[in-house]
Amino acid sequence: MLRSLARRGGIVLAALALPVLLLGNAATATTPSQAKLASATLNGDGSTFQLGFNQIVIAGFKQQQKGITINYQGNGSGTGRTDFVNGVVDFAGTDAAYKTTDPQPPKPFFYFPTVVAPITVSYNLSGVKLNLSADTIAKIFSGAITTWNDAAIKSDNPKAKLPSTDITVVHRSDSSGTTQNFTSFLTKAAPSSWTLGSGSTVSWPEGTQGATGNSGVAKLVKDTEGAVGYVDFSDANASDLSYASIENSAGKFVKASLDSASAAAQGASVNADLTYDPINSDGAGAYPITSPTWIIVYQAQTDAAKGNAIKGWLNYIYGEGQTLASSIDYAPLPKGLVKSAKAQVKKITVPAS
Repeated sequence: MLRSLARRGGIVLAALALPVLLLGNAATATTPSQAKLASATLNGDGSTFQLGFNQIVIAGFKQQQKGITINYQGNGSGTGRTDFVNGVVDFAGTDAAYKTTDPQPPKPFFYFPTVVAPITVSYNLSGVKLNLSADTIAKIFSGAITTWNDAAIKSDNPKAKLPSTDITVVHRSDSSGTTQNFTSFLTKAAPSSWTLGSGSTVSWPEGTQGATGNSGVAKLVKDTEGAVGYVDFSDANASDLSYASIENSAGKFVKASLDSASAAAQGASVNADLTYDPINSDGAGAYPITSPTWIIVYQAQTDAAKGNAIKGWLNYIYGEGQTLASSIDYAPLPKGLVKSAKAQVKKITVPAS
């Protein structure tokens, strides 16, 4: 019940539910309440993929630090990265790192990984449980497959009773890290069938439908018979969508779950800047479309109260926040990555107050 309220009701209901959540996790919390910090307001935007998690850890941190206000808008990873570069926000959420061709932040910054979770291939097809290979997904989303009883889908699902219903492809219309990670999977796993490239935006075929945010894609899939779209795990579950088991690099059809996302994260190599790529990672139990996500923060803070608030919130994320992740359908980070992230928090410099 708490999980459903937190997802559907946003930060207000998440805040109401949190004292119970914290009580239930008190025995496993890894960091104590922090010393009282000076009042500050932090503004951020970006990834809708991490929105549900951000809501619950913002509310949780507020329980400890009543003088701190953190505002976060889910405007998409691309908008978040751009606003961070332009100094519009104090931090940003992104599911993808800056490309070398992107406008770059004007001063040194850090990537802080927070959680991982699956990107589902959700569909509206009553009474059908699907397995989908990367090649079939690529053909569906590129428009090469247009009906649900296509031979390629039958090959993935030899025992299923597939209708002749037309397929409506739903995708993100905004600049999106979910799009980037979904298309990255297709580029890696089905290079011969996926020719639209990988990025926060791509040129989708005519006849497809776009929606803003993960929740927007979820709603359009739910409202459209025969629709299919890529949706983060939390929003797919909140909307009660069906989603396919996806063939991974080991040739196994794996259902999206927190355990299969954790298996993918464990198999990924972490770079020195704490970026990493769990997409199509090795392991029989790894879900192949597992997304990372980061909060990006400037290394040298210019406002003491804001800088201490950012550090305090990040420390909360790497303590109690990790224990709360599964309550909102995200998987916590591997322990080694949490340790590295905590060490990186200490490198944020804050001026004397």
